[in-house]
Amino acid sequence: MIPAFVLLAGFALALLIVAVRRGDGSAQKAIRFGTGMMVKVIPLLLLAFVLAGMLQSALPPRVIREWLGQRAGLRGVLIGGACGALIPAGPYVAFPIISGVYKAGAGISTVIAFVTGWAMMGVGKIPFELAFMGTRFTLLRILLFLAFPFLAGWAASLVF
Repeated sequence: MIPAFVLLAGFALALLIVAVRRGDGSAQKAIRFGTGMMVKVIPLLLLAFVLAGMLQSALPPRVIREWLGQRAGLRGVLIGGACGALIPAGPYVAFPIISGVYKAGAGISTVIAFVTGWAMMGVGKIPFELAFMGTRFTLLRILLFLAFPFLAGWAASLVF
């Protein structure tokens, strides 16, 4: 977490310096825009953190280990990939949830399938994809990407 914070802070500071040097008010505009985004995203972050915590406490670790743990094998990978695909939100919501499941005992192959399912198949993308790219493109992408979360989880089980 700290390296990511330092990297993002460094980028933000560098861009702020560039904007201030321009002297055209763009630094103030950027700060207002960023603050507005932060105000909109904080409620989602809070809910994602609460949901991640609730998953850890509502589902006993024994159940998570049994269904999603390293010994769950193909079943865990299939569940992980499918669950990942069903998360309709961005990384600020998905990763606290995925992290919560991982910390509660899910295996690495299941979590990789989960992340890959979310990144490649996320249902939240489909309405936008249909609107901008059309039905044919959307169906083709889904069919082509359908196996990847499970293949990624299976490959991870071979490595770890």
